[in-house]
Amino acid sequence: MEVTMSWFLVLKSLLAVCIISHLSVSSVESYACIQEEPPFNKECYPNSSTCESSKGCFSLWLELGAHQTYVQKGCSEDSCTGLAFSVTVERHLALSYDHRCCYTEHCNKEPIKVPALSSEPNGVECPACFSGCGTCRPVLLKCTGEETMCIKATARDIIKLQAMGCATKTACNLKNVTITDNLKFDTSCVNGSPLLSSRLLLQHHACLPAATLPAMTVMELSSGTVSPQ
Repeated sequence: MEVTMSWFLVLKSLLAVCIISHLSVSSVESYACIQEEPPFNKECYPNSSTCESSKGCFSLWLELGAHQTYVQKGCSEDSCTGLAFSVTVERHLALSYDHRCCYTEHCNKEPIKVPALSSEPNGVECPACFSGCGTCRPVLLKCTGEETMCIKATARDIIKLQAMGCATKTACNLKNVTITDNLKFDTSCVNGSPLLSSRLLLQHHACLPAATLPAMTVMELSSGTVSPQ
């Protein structure tokens, strides 16, 4: 419950920021994108706004566990890049992310339809834990569906977040990728092979002033898990 609430508070604080874009469209081709915001933030957006055609419209779908879903739509501030992945850090706690791009009038109007995550074990096990601030003690987690990679993720812009768990291949090796408007992630992965019996590094940051250097802790794991052949 404590971990779930930590995820919820982190995501709510990140998504509750109004994004106000001042786009100059007098000298470039433009079209309208649907704008939509998380339910606790409805005063921030109109229903539609005009965007530069070179930047496109986006739709963002973010689900935490089975009961927390967030949707954002609007004009991309930069060139739009699609990305979809899922990460599981606990048996009943998964993060699903789907960011889509399009380039025609109101092209992001339709709701995003994302398939449910599979609960079928795939034979891979990964060290898993999550911390919004403080220590993170990983335990082995049985991976399911397409989550065949063991991931380590860190974010340090607004919060100091660390996570380990099972992930799809599309979640791997992301560098300074914006997941929400004010949260950027770095990720790295290994497969569920005997390599997992060596070391995986996970940075732990205390809640310290920005000028304080964070400490690094090495988490050692001894797992004989193997990927399915």
